[in-house]
Amino acid sequence: MARSADELVDAVRGADDRGEPVLLVAGGSNLLVGDDDLPATAVVVASRGLRREPVDACGGVWVTAEAGHPWEDLVAETTANGWLGLEALSGIPGSTGATPVQNVGAYGTDVAATLAQVRTWDRREGRVATLRVGDLGLGYRTSVLKEDADRYVVLDVTFQLREGELGGPVRYAELAERLGVAVGGRAPAADVRTAVLELRRGKGMVLDDPAAGVVDHDTWSAGSFFTNPVLTADAAARLPEGAPRYPADGGVKTSAAWLIAAAGFERGHGLPGPASLSTKHTLAVTNRGSATAADLLALARQVRDGVADRLGVRLEPEPRLVGCTLG
Repeated sequence: MARSADELVDAVRGADDRGEPVLLVAGGSNLLVGDDDLPATAVVVASRGLRREPVDACGGVWVTAEAGHPWEDLVAETTANGWLGLEALSGIPGSTGATPVQNVGAYGTDVAATLAQVRTWDRREGRVATLRVGDLGLGYRTSVLKEDADRYVVLDVTFQLREGELGGPVRYAELAERLGVAVGGRAPAADVRTAVLELRRGKGMVLDDPAAGVVDHDTWSAGSFFTNPVLTADAAARLPEGAPRYPADGGVKTSAAWLIAAAGFERGHGLPGPASLSTKHTLAVTNRGSATAADLLALARQVRDGVADRLGVRLEPEPRLVGCTLG
């Protein structure tokens, strides 16, 4: 267990020197590990802490969080302090260090909108390397950090935030409706955070609290299991009438959740389990209490293949698969 950046570097460097594969685990919220013995040395990223960087006021507020700092804690603290830009990303489980890897996003924004830099351990060159936002190749659920996953270890992440009360323009229609503003309008950041948490809870996408007597198996998932496909214009034109279509880099983005439902997989498909789609959200593959990785993958494979057969779109998994494959 690495409780600081130095301990994290030492642990990874030691495993590399011994020729052992490394699996970095922090929150584990975007990870599915196979049922057999782990084919790697697990390094638990347990570093905590955030600090405000001393920069010129015209540059906004620069906040740096350690890689293992819980993402939701960072969003809660920055919003409470009036440091704005992360509020629409409330309720996402996992660690801060993982967010630039996937370019985590929700409700019309993503980490790229506020990211300033990422400090890493470059395993290939054996040195600490700071990557500026322009170096990261950020795109929809991707980055240099993800594409070259065995090279970089995130040590800490720095965000450039605004000071104020109003959040940024609300670009997601469902969120705008909940806030009572037009798409593109603005609302107090605290209200945005509250509304996002309410929406996520309604979809089973906020971790439950067993200590408080709340056990919701819809939250027992790796989040959205499939990414939203980005299609060519010709492929998008072949989608059924009513399918969502959004402009995106490289083509036209559509909704994986919509495709899953249109292919006949409704909420709760697979119940009583041991694995099923969430009863609240078709994009989550959930563990009803006793599912193995093989159970989850079998359900995901059924959904992926059904969408491909019926709609001609092949869905790609979003979680990292370790010691297993979707096939």
